[in-house]
Amino acid sequence: MTEHTSQTDSTGAIPEQAAGGILHIDLDALAANWRTLRDHAGGAETAAVVKADAYGLGIEKAVPALARVGCRTFFVAHLSEAIRARAVAPEATIYVLNGLFSGTCTTYAEHDLRPVLGSFEEIEEWAGFCRVQSQKLKAAIHVDTGMNRLGLPVPQGLTLKDRGELEDFEIALLMSHFVSAEESDNPLNAQQIEAFEAIRSSLPHIPASLPNSSGIFLRDKPGYDLVRPGYALYGGNPTPSRDNPMRPVVGLEGRIVQLRWVEAEHTVGYNGRWLALDRRRIATISVGYADGFPRSASARGKSGEEFLAGTALVAGQACPFAGNVSMDLITVDVTDVPEAQVQRGDTVTLIGGELTIDEVGRRAGTIGYEILTNLGARYARAYRGGEG
Repeated sequence: MTEHTSQTDSTGAIPEQAAGGILHIDLDALAANWRTLRDHAGGAETAAVVKADAYGLGIEKAVPALARVGCRTFFVAHLSEAIRARAVAPEATIYVLNGLFSGTCTTYAEHDLRPVLGSFEEIEEWAGFCRVQSQKLKAAIHVDTGMNRLGLPVPQGLTLKDRGELEDFEIALLMSHFVSAEESDNPLNAQQIEAFEAIRSSLPHIPASLPNSSGIFLRDKPGYDLVRPGYALYGGNPTPSRDNPMRPVVGLEGRIVQLRWVEAEHTVGYNGRWLALDRRRIATISVGYADGFPRSASARGKSGEEFLAGTALVAGQACPFAGNVSMDLITVDVTDVPEAQVQRGDTVTLIGGELTIDEVGRRAGTIGYEILTNLGARYARAYRGGEG
């Protein structure tokens, strides 16, 4: 009789020995990053943006870890995320950034959640609901100072003070969003601050929020009442032109499922986009784009050539990808690693050490945000810390 090993345990978690990749998540580093950001916030309350499942870390793990060190306010993108956050942070203030979907007011009220209202239509719907309920429920108002995405345009924002609907609910926060705060010398930063100040001065008694992760580190950053870091919490560099002040939070290991020698003039992977100029040893890793590792990290060229593509750390040595990243597998050229140091079943580092999330993003022609938020559900997740 053959013994079958379940791919998940009773909680739905994937055991490490059954996983093609292991995602290491350091909740103590997450908490330390929040403290660092708080210390740079100039006395403003420091919230946490936990949208996209806490940037891939897991809302149910990240939110309690942050709450334990003093975070009281959280921002998510979707109502469904807010409900999950409420379940693990019953006392927290929770805002939903993507606006008020029609017909969802009752759900917000039932779970004590706050919509971020970004249009007159949303303001009117929320105000009407509050009138019917005879309750002045809380919400944020989002004004657009340059992103041209969500929020009231500046001319509309300047008329807010004259709108009668504001008597029907409580504006708990007036907010906007920087376009290019990571570019400290971008003149758009000052233009946005000026526009936001004009609207804020017309509503002087409402708490205000503008800085995101990078905005916290601007030389001429505005004070205001609340800052909303996201990416920096998870180890991303909020100051790309300088050293990263944040601790790494996420590491990713992939498991080697096979090693083989590829002879000279043979190709590797789909469409034969990588050519071995001499005999090369190739390790096949059980991680692919279905696990959220981007196909854009593919290596297309010839062995020995230098080009921007993915890299793995194998026995501590940087080894280049070879060929296309496929759905479930990545192939890596490990020829320069002594054979005894790399064997079937070993793990290699895909994120960690010199391969920061920013560097992995750069090598894939994207940004670390995309790397983090795409990390898939097929990994075993190894959490560390977060208990105090």
